[in-house]
Amino acid sequence: MTPDPSLTVAQLLAFYVEAGVDCALGEHAIDRLAESDQAAGAPAGGTAGNQAKTARPAPAIAAVADAGPPPEAAIASARHAARTAPTLEVLRNLLENFEGCALRSTATRLVFADGNPDARIMFVGEAPGREEDIEGLPFVGRSGKLLDRMIAAIGLDRRNAYIANVIPWRPPGNRTPTPLETEICLPFIKRQIELVDPDILVTLGNPSTQTLLSTREGIMKTRGRWFEYDTGRRVIRAMATFHPAYLLRSPSYKRMAWQDLRAIAKALVKNA
Repeated sequence: MTPDPSLTVAQLLAFYVEAGVDCALGEHAIDRLAESDQAAGAPAGGTAGNQAKTARPAPAIAAVADAGPPPEAAIASARHAARTAPTLEVLRNLLENFEGCALRSTATRLVFADGNPDARIMFVGEAPGREEDIEGLPFVGRSGKLLDRMIAAIGLDRRNAYIANVIPWRPPGNRTPTPLETEICLPFIKRQIELVDPDILVTLGNPSTQTLLSTREGIMKTRGRWFEYDTGRRVIRAMATFHPAYLLRSPSYKRMAWQDLRAIAKALVKNA
């Protein structure tokens, strides 16, 4: 029995999506198997043309090697660039042109922030997802819609809140950012927090909480607690709560998130 070609394609696409391959990086597909066959079939002592075919993979290897500066140089460059940004607009432009993080080359666009830069409250997640990568704004997918409902429940919206991520580029396939990627991007989000200068900082989920609040405890222990975030100029009150994506997977924890939000709302009123 001949297999149904449409079913085979559907299964292949489903596999790609499951593996995280959910967007194209180029306009045309590249047949890597054909390249390998050409390289393997070329005679060892062939003509200059054949030797050129066997050498085709070399530029790709060189391109990977030249994809970015060494880790120490990338971190130092990020720290220097972030320190020199006097405004959010300048910081965004610096990130648009920053080549020290490899995520920049695989993402569709920079996802810098959304909301009001003069807001008294700032929410920070971990990294953009597929929808955010397409639109260039943080929290616009399913988790973003839930975040909107969460902050609306305490009388806020994106006109009086500021929203960003520790990592401003989407990791391929929504994978977890590496420690190096986080360390390279950390100076930029720290400077972003300094420039927004909110009264309350809310970290969404375990990764952003551990990165910004310098704790190794899990979100179950950190959520609902007040921390102090020192910008170097002032101390900001900070609270951790669940990431909306986690609440979509585990809706039973929405009650705890609501308790966190109520505590945040009370703090905003008290410090008004």
